[in-house]
Amino acid sequence: MVTFRRMLVLVTVLIHLPFAGAVFELSKRIGFPFAWEAALLAGATGVALFSSRTRAGAMDTREGSSLVRHLLDISYHVHWCACLFTIIPAIVESIALPAVEGFRGLPVRIPTSSYLFTYAMGLVVCGYGILIRRRWFVVRELEVQVDGLDPVFDGFRIAHLSDLHIGTDAPKRWGERWVSAANRRHADIAVVTGDLVSSGSEFHQDIADVVGGLDAKGGVFVTMGNHDYFGEGEPLVSLLRKAGVRVLRNEGITLTRQGKGLYLAGIDDTWTRRDDIDLALKSRPPETPVVLLSHDPERFREAMKKDVALTLSGHTHGGQIAFPFLSKWISLSHLTHHFHQGLYRSGRSALYVHPGLGTTGPPMRLGVAPAVVILTLRAA
Repeated sequence: MVTFRRMLVLVTVLIHLPFAGAVFELSKRIGFPFAWEAALLAGATGVALFSSRTRAGAMDTREGSSLVRHLLDISYHVHWCACLFTIIPAIVESIALPAVEGFRGLPVRIPTSSYLFTYAMGLVVCGYGILIRRRWFVVRELEVQVDGLDPVFDGFRIAHLSDLHIGTDAPKRWGERWVSAANRRHADIAVVTGDLVSSGSEFHQDIADVVGGLDAKGGVFVTMGNHDYFGEGEPLVSLLRKAGVRVLRNEGITLTRQGKGLYLAGIDDTWTRRDDIDLALKSRPPETPVVLLSHDPERFREAMKKDVALTLSGHTHGGQIAFPFLSKWISLSHLTHHFHQGLYRSGRSALYVHPGLGTTGPPMRLGVAPAVVILTLRAA
């Protein structure tokens, strides 16, 4: 974690170099006499704020002023993301423009005008992603063919939520809206595939209240994700169970209709090595199709070997930032995950990767809408 934080600080220093150039250009245009001093001060302040806010936000708490969080933290997130938005064009401009000017015999200069224009554009785009897009969720319905599913389960509906990250950046009232949308679809069961928490344990009761509000005829089922253990996870499990939620930790339950079965299993968190697929499937009745809840979609490979018909996952958030309308093919999650979002098939097995509802890192969404997903199972 410390190494990752240091890497983020280095990235922050890098992305603030074009920002300093943008401040220099703006200072010149308005006639401020200390343009370079203003640029250096702005860049240094941006890096210092990142370091202090990262340390302050290591564990999500209710401490501090809500006004400070909204005015300072959210504003800084917009700025930081705008700096990140600027860095690639700035690198290209910093190489291409001096090369062209040198070839033409003109004085070589730093393209601060381009930095200013790109940063301003970044403020607009990232402001939209942070202030508007992440608050606006959709309800997505799709049918999934399940190998071996008995016809009596044809039309079985699952309300799938994932990666709520309830806390400072995703308050309880947002979670209540997601739950209300899911409940209006009258699913047979509701599942949440991990990362209910952002970090820490201060919002556990809010999470239990939100997830406990899910209403489905066959029950509500949860598996734990890596963020659920960024702090103490056991109190959350206790609160969820007290709220009537079934937390599946390397275990399963057989759902029945007219004497026919569907085995619903869940594994614990992969990152902390609590997961055990064999144990989760130990009670599976013979010839019964399995729906497996696994926060991390990378476990799909092992699930296929175990003849799991359908795996439901989350974790990736679809990258949170993706090319609009092409999020399954071009997104940040492609850098780190083999399975990004949406439906995948391999042989007799299927995987659905939920795009998530909350956020981690910068609280921004672009091209990847938060979603409440309703899956309708179809017999093969």
